[in-house]
Amino acid sequence: MAKLKPIMPSLREKKRYLAFEVISKGQVNDFFPIYDAIHVSMLELIGEVEMAKANVRILKEKWNSESQKGIIRVNHKYVDHLRASLALVDDINDEDVIVRSMGVSGILKKATNKYLAS
Repeated sequence: MAKLKPIMPSLREKKRYLAFEVISKGQVNDFFPIYDAIHVSMLELIGEVEMAKANVRILKEKWNSESQKGIIRVNHKYVDHLRASLALVDDINDEDVIVRSMGVSGILKKATNKYLAS
């Protein structure tokens, strides 16, 4: 079987890493309710077709339950849509929360070191 040629850098998807923080009175320990709330909010805001184009990935391995911070990967054209959808999340597991965007980076390591290291 022939090996596939790699995609040229100019044709690759340009992605951004958005660091976010969940602010709540109680601790939100489980990752999946946060994932569901953000996913549903983004889906309601832009719809299924645009959601597929945005290629939103909430990185489970970057979620820190103690500080309640995490990172989301998104297409560079949809960063503003993602920020708007984070602002629309108001409850997780019937508990009032605020999901705050902390910053955006083009490199995962920089986003992790700058926004999650605290």
